[in-house]
Amino acid sequence: MNVMMPRRRWLESVLAAVGVLAAGRGRPAQAAAMELKVSDTATTEAFDFETRGIEGWTSVTGRWAVEEMAGAPSGTRVLVQRATNNEFNVIVAPTSYADVDVTMKFKPISGREDASGGIVFRFNDGKYYVVRANALENNFRLYYYDRGRREIASAKVKPPALGQWHTVRVVAVGDRIQAWLDGVRYLDRRDTRFKAGRVGLWTKADSVTAFDDLSIRGTKGA
Repeated sequence: MNVMMPRRRWLESVLAAVGVLAAGRGRPAQAAAMELKVSDTATTEAFDFETRGIEGWTSVTGRWAVEEMAGAPSGTRVLVQRATNNEFNVIVAPTSYADVDVTMKFKPISGREDASGGIVFRFNDGKYYVVRANALENNFRLYYYDRGRREIASAKVKPPALGQWHTVRVVAVGDRIQAWLDGVRYLDRRDTRFKAGRVGLWTKADSVTAFDDLSIRGTKGA
Protein backbone atom coordinates (compact mmCIF):
# COMPACT_ATOMS: atom_id res chain seq x y z
CA MET A 1 0.00 0.00 0.00
CA ASN A 2 1.35 3.42 -0.92
CA VAL A 3 1.54 5.51 2.24
CA MET A 4 2.61 8.59 0.37
CA MET A 5 -0.16 11.22 0.16
CA PRO A 6 -0.91 12.09 -3.48
CA ARG A 7 0.51 15.48 -4.37
CA ARG A 8 -2.93 16.95 -5.14
CA ARG A 9 -4.40 15.92 -1.78
CA TRP A 10 -1.32 17.23 0.01
CA LEU A 11 -1.65 20.60 -1.74
CA GLU A 12 -5.37 20.82 -0.88
CA SER A 13 -4.59 20.10 2.78
CA VAL A 14 -1.96 22.83 2.91
CA LEU A 15 -4.27 25.38 1.30
CA ALA A 16 -7.09 24.48 3.70
CA ALA A 17 -4.79 24.93 6.70
CA VAL A 18 -3.66 28.32 5.43
CA GLY A 19 -7.29 29.33 4.97
CA VAL A 20 -8.18 28.39 8.54
CA LEU A 21 -5.26 30.38 9.92
CA ALA A 22 -6.16 33.41 7.83
CA ALA A 23 -9.78 33.26 8.93
CA GLY A 24 -8.71 33.03 12.56
CA ARG A 25 -6.71 36.24 12.25
CA GLY A 26 -9.25 38.10 10.13
CA ARG A 27 -12.53 39.86 10.72
CA PRO A 28 -15.90 38.05 11.07
CA ALA A 29 -17.32 36.67 7.85
CA GLN A 30 -20.08 39.30 7.75
CA ALA A 31 -17.42 42.03 7.75
CA ALA A 32 -15.20 40.43 5.11
CA ALA A 33 -16.63 42.48 2.24
CA MET A 34 -15.49 46.07 1.92
CA GLU A 35 -17.81 48.71 3.38
CA LEU A 36 -19.58 50.76 0.73
CA LYS A 37 -18.74 54.46 0.47
CA VAL A 38 -20.69 57.25 -1.17
CA SER A 39 -18.84 59.82 -3.27
CA ASP A 40 -16.62 62.43 -1.64
CA THR A 41 -18.82 65.05 -3.33
CA ALA A 42 -21.93 63.84 -1.46
CA THR A 43 -23.92 66.38 0.56
CA THR A 44 -25.25 65.87 4.09
CA GLU A 45 -28.60 66.63 5.71
CA ALA A 46 -29.14 66.15 9.44
CA PHE A 47 -32.43 66.15 11.36
CA ASP A 48 -32.40 66.12 15.17
CA PHE A 49 -35.92 67.65 15.30
CA GLU A 50 -34.73 70.37 17.68
CA THR A 51 -34.25 73.27 15.27
CA ARG A 52 -35.83 71.60 12.21
CA GLY A 53 -39.17 69.84 12.16
CA ILE A 54 -40.83 68.00 9.29
CA GLU A 55 -41.87 71.03 7.25
CA GLY A 56 -41.66 70.10 3.57
CA TRP A 57 -41.78 66.37 4.30
CA THR A 58 -44.49 64.14 2.82
CA SER A 59 -46.51 61.98 5.20
CA VAL A 60 -47.54 59.12 2.93
CA THR A 61 -49.37 57.21 5.65
CA GLY A 62 -49.43 57.42 9.43
CA ARG A 63 -49.71 60.06 12.13
CA TRP A 64 -46.30 61.70 12.44
CA ALA A 65 -45.46 64.58 14.78
CA VAL A 66 -42.50 66.09 16.60
CA GLU A 67 -42.89 65.64 20.37
CA GLU A 68 -41.01 66.32 23.57
CA MET A 69 -39.47 63.15 24.99
CA ALA A 70 -37.26 62.66 28.03
CA GLY A 71 -34.09 60.72 27.32
CA ALA A 72 -33.95 61.65 23.64
CA PRO A 73 -30.53 60.99 22.07
CA SER A 74 -30.18 64.67 21.11
CA GLY A 75 -31.96 67.43 22.99
CA THR A 76 -35.57 66.87 24.01
CA ARG A 77 -37.53 66.53 20.76
CA VAL A 78 -38.11 63.47 18.58
CA LEU A 79 -40.33 62.43 15.68
CA VAL A 80 -43.07 59.98 16.72
CA GLN A 81 -45.42 57.83 14.64
CA ARG A 82 -48.66 56.99 16.51
CA ALA A 83 -51.10 55.54 13.95
CA THR A 84 -51.98 51.93 14.78
CA ASN A 85 -54.38 50.80 12.04
CA ASN A 86 -52.36 51.07 8.81
CA GLU A 87 -50.47 48.31 7.04
CA PHE A 88 -47.38 50.54 6.79
CA ASN A 89 -46.61 54.10 7.92
CA VAL A 90 -44.21 56.13 5.79
CA ILE A 91 -42.88 59.68 5.83
CA VAL A 92 -40.22 61.01 3.44
CA ALA A 93 -37.98 64.09 3.41
CA PRO A 94 -38.02 66.37 0.33
CA THR A 95 -34.66 65.66 -1.35
CA SER A 96 -34.11 62.85 -3.86
CA TYR A 97 -30.85 60.90 -3.72
CA ALA A 98 -29.20 58.19 -5.81
CA ASP A 99 -26.33 56.82 -3.67
CA VAL A 100 -26.93 57.32 0.05
CA ASP A 101 -25.53 56.65 3.51
CA VAL A 102 -28.39 57.00 6.01
CA THR A 103 -28.35 56.61 9.78
CA MET A 104 -31.17 57.03 12.29
CA LYS A 105 -31.98 56.18 15.88
CA PHE A 106 -35.32 54.65 16.80
CA LYS A 107 -37.11 53.59 19.98
CA PRO A 108 -39.95 51.05 19.68
CA ILE A 109 -42.47 52.25 22.25
CA SER A 110 -45.35 49.82 21.87
CA GLY A 111 -47.10 47.39 19.56
CA ARG A 112 -48.71 43.97 19.88
CA GLU A 113 -48.66 42.99 16.21
CA ASP A 114 -45.47 44.87 15.36
CA ALA A 115 -42.96 47.14 17.10
CA SER A 116 -40.66 48.26 14.33
CA GLY A 117 -38.64 51.10 12.90
CA GLY A 118 -37.02 51.41 9.52
CA ILE A 119 -35.28 53.57 6.92
CA VAL A 120 -37.00 54.15 3.59
CA PHE A 121 -34.72 55.01 0.66
CA ARG A 122 -35.06 55.52 -3.10
CA PHE A 123 -38.75 56.33 -2.60
CA ASN A 124 -40.38 57.31 -5.89
CA ASP A 125 -44.05 57.12 -6.91
CA GLY A 126 -44.86 54.91 -3.94
CA LYS A 127 -42.09 52.41 -4.68
CA TYR A 128 -39.14 52.11 -2.32
CA TYR A 129 -36.63 50.04 -0.39
CA VAL A 130 -36.86 49.73 3.39
CA VAL A 131 -34.51 48.20 5.94
CA ARG A 132 -36.18 47.56 9.28
CA ALA A 133 -35.79 46.05 12.74
CA ASN A 134 -38.63 44.75 14.91
CA ALA A 135 -38.65 44.42 18.69
CA LEU A 136 -41.06 41.47 18.42
CA GLU A 137 -38.97 39.44 15.96
CA ASN A 138 -35.39 38.15 15.89
CA ASN A 139 -34.67 39.31 12.34
CA PHE A 140 -33.29 42.34 10.51
CA ARG A 141 -34.66 42.67 6.99
CA LEU A 142 -34.36 44.49 3.69
CA TYR A 143 -37.49 44.76 1.53
CA TYR A 144 -38.60 46.45 -1.62
CA TYR A 145 -42.15 47.80 -1.96
CA ASP A 146 -43.95 47.95 -5.30
CA ARG A 147 -47.71 47.49 -4.81
CA GLY A 148 -46.81 44.99 -2.12
CA ARG A 149 -43.81 44.23 0.06
CA ARG A 150 -41.20 41.66 -0.97
CA GLU A 151 -38.20 40.47 1.06
CA ILE A 152 -34.73 40.80 -0.44
CA ALA A 153 -32.55 39.77 2.51
CA SER A 154 -32.86 38.78 6.16
CA ALA A 155 -30.49 38.14 9.06
CA LYS A 156 -31.11 36.60 12.46
CA VAL A 157 -30.50 39.08 15.29
CA LYS A 158 -31.31 39.66 18.93
CA PRO A 159 -34.59 41.64 18.90
CA PRO A 160 -34.03 45.34 19.70
CA ALA A 161 -35.49 45.95 23.15
CA LEU A 162 -38.74 47.88 23.60
CA GLY A 163 -38.32 51.25 25.25
CA GLN A 164 -34.65 51.58 24.31
CA TRP A 165 -32.88 53.52 21.57
CA HIS A 166 -31.27 51.60 18.72
CA THR A 167 -29.38 52.61 15.57
CA VAL A 168 -30.06 51.54 11.99
CA ARG A 169 -27.79 52.43 9.08
CA VAL A 170 -28.07 51.69 5.38
CA VAL A 171 -25.64 52.46 2.55
CA ALA A 172 -26.76 52.09 -1.08
CA VAL A 173 -24.25 52.62 -3.88
CA GLY A 174 -25.37 51.65 -7.36
CA ASP A 175 -27.10 48.29 -7.15
CA ARG A 176 -25.46 47.26 -3.87
CA ILE A 177 -27.01 47.71 -0.42
CA GLN A 178 -25.47 47.18 3.03
CA ALA A 179 -27.29 47.57 6.35
CA TRP A 180 -26.34 47.72 10.04
CA LEU A 181 -28.21 47.33 13.33
CA ASP A 182 -26.59 48.79 16.44
CA GLY A 183 -23.21 49.01 14.75
CA VAL A 184 -23.10 45.47 13.31
CA ARG A 185 -23.39 44.92 9.58
CA TYR A 186 -25.82 42.10 8.87
CA LEU A 187 -26.95 42.63 5.27
CA ASP A 188 -25.07 42.99 1.99
CA ARG A 189 -27.07 42.44 -1.20
CA ARG A 190 -27.48 43.60 -4.78
CA ASP A 191 -30.75 44.79 -6.30
CA THR A 192 -31.37 46.77 -9.48
CA ARG A 193 -35.03 47.78 -9.12
CA PHE A 194 -34.79 51.38 -7.92
CA LYS A 195 -32.08 53.89 -8.85
CA ALA A 196 -32.96 57.08 -6.92
CA GLY A 197 -35.58 58.65 -4.71
CA ARG A 198 -36.38 60.26 -1.39
CA VAL A 199 -35.30 59.10 2.07
CA GLY A 200 -37.61 58.67 5.03
CA LEU A 201 -38.82 56.63 7.98
CA TRP A 202 -41.12 53.65 8.34
CA THR A 203 -43.20 51.64 10.79
CA LYS A 204 -45.68 48.81 10.39
CA ALA A 205 -49.17 48.07 11.70
CA ASP A 206 -49.65 49.11 15.35
CA SER A 207 -46.05 50.16 15.99
CA VAL A 208 -45.74 53.34 18.03
CA THR A 209 -42.14 54.38 17.44
CA ALA A 210 -39.91 57.40 18.13
CA PHE A 211 -37.12 58.51 15.79
CA ASP A 212 -34.18 60.87 16.22
CA ASP A 213 -30.82 61.87 14.71
CA LEU A 214 -31.63 61.14 11.07
CA SER A 215 -28.51 61.76 8.97
CA ILE A 216 -28.56 61.56 5.18
CA ARG A 217 -25.36 61.75 3.15
CA GLY A 218 -25.76 61.24 -0.55
CA THR A 219 -25.53 62.26 -4.18
CA LYS A 220 -28.58 63.99 -5.61
CA GLY A 221 -30.86 61.86 -7.77
CA ALA A 222 -33.65 62.54 -10.23
